[in-house]
Amino acid sequence: MISKKLAIEVLNVSLSTGADYAEIFYEDSHTQNVSLENGKVETSASNSLNGVGLRLLKENQCIYGYTNDLTRKGLLALANSLNKSFNGKQTVFVDHLDKVKAKERSKIVVDNDTIALEEKIALLKSADAEILKANDPRIVRRICSLNCWHRGVAVFNSKSKWFKRDNQWATYGIAVIVTDGKSFEQGFARRGCQSDINQFKGGDKDIVKNAAKATKTALAMLDAPECPAGKMPVVIGNGWGGVLFHESCGHPLEASAVAKGLSFYKPEQIGTQVASKIVSAVDDSTIPNGWGSIDIDDEGNPGEKRVLIKNGILKEFMIDDFNGRRMNRQGNGACRRQNYRYIPTSRMSNTFICPGKSTPEEIIKATKLGLYAVAFGGGQVDPSTGEFNFGCSEAYIIRDGKVCEMVKGATLIGKGFEILKNIDMVANDLDLAEGFCGAASGRVYTSVGQPTIRVSECTVGGRGGELK
Repeated sequence: MISKKLAIEVLNVSLSTGADYAEIFYEDSHTQNVSLENGKVETSASNSLNGVGLRLLKENQCIYGYTNDLTRKGLLALANSLNKSFNGKQTVFVDHLDKVKAKERSKIVVDNDTIALEEKIALLKSADAEILKANDPRIVRRICSLNCWHRGVAVFNSKSKWFKRDNQWATYGIAVIVTDGKSFEQGFARRGCQSDINQFKGGDKDIVKNAAKATKTALAMLDAPECPAGKMPVVIGNGWGGVLFHESCGHPLEASAVAKGLSFYKPEQIGTQVASKIVSAVDDSTIPNGWGSIDIDDEGNPGEKRVLIKNGILKEFMIDDFNGRRMNRQGNGACRRQNYRYIPTSRMSNTFICPGKSTPEEIIKATKLGLYAVAFGGGQVDPSTGEFNFGCSEAYIIRDGKVCEMVKGATLIGKGFEILKNIDMVANDLDLAEGFCGAASGRVYTSVGQPTIRVSECTVGGRGGELK
């Protein structure tokens, strides 16, 4: 890590030509990736990343650069290169740096770096063995992967503040590919934790249990008929079902879109109804060991629980300090980036629809004919209009209040703000699922989530004709 003395010198050189804010982002991180294919070790690799990103702001102008030359000469060269973008006198001076203290919600207890590679491979082999228990010749490929990250960060800024943090994450992925000679299908499972890999040996994140589920789903998809098309009620499952809200409504609530007029949500809509009265949604960075949790964001603001929507009323956006300038708002701890090579901006952390009063069973029973979307695959969304389409990786037909046959090829089509208004039932079974979100500041750790919900009407695409 660079010294405070050097950080002060670099900050003042950065500010010398008129920038009103300067920020040094130091990172030292490493990853370990292990994968098995059909029971054999396919990949075992480690990577390291060490460098500094320097950001300069003046009013609504942003200049950014980075280097892995951490010598005094290298850092000052970067500062002198960037400050040429401004032509003025220094108005902000840094003569000291005070350490920002924050709650350590994701403290490292067992360091994944201390766990032997053999133990990590054994964890993957336990999942592979579970897939083989199906004893089905239609299984043609089995992929099990485990990724561990360890990241140390320090930030120094011209507000005379500095902070550091140390975090680790781990995630596994299980892919089961099957064929009947005519078509291929895939079952997939992924879970993650901001903790150590022992979290994958029990509970809802158990790697063996989820390997069995992925296998069962893949094999069932081979015999599944094509999904019918049309407008119908759609019940969306808990956990991974939250990716629909994340993509279609979460991104439009980020200041990076709102401040530039690229979102269908506007600052003047605060306090107005934008969703059904039974819908509340939050972005919560404070969940202990939450996959997307941050004690302090990449601008030095403490992570917060941001209530985005409460009882259908728009309450807040996810704001970083820079985009907050355009909105006349202060950042609320939502500024993140993938690594030192990316400019930070407002991003989601753990984003979910809050639990309601119904049970999942009541929602299914109340649905005479519709679709039950359990999990989603890929999709597209336009934050400026809210228009989206999402493919379902697991879906079923509901008939007379019962979950019936599995279907494949289902796609949900609509607009995010319309979906929120059409939610007429919310269950009490909130669950979060761990994933990654790619956007302007790179790929960051985010949880999606929700309880089981019902959308009274949604357009469903499919090649199975009319729903009967």
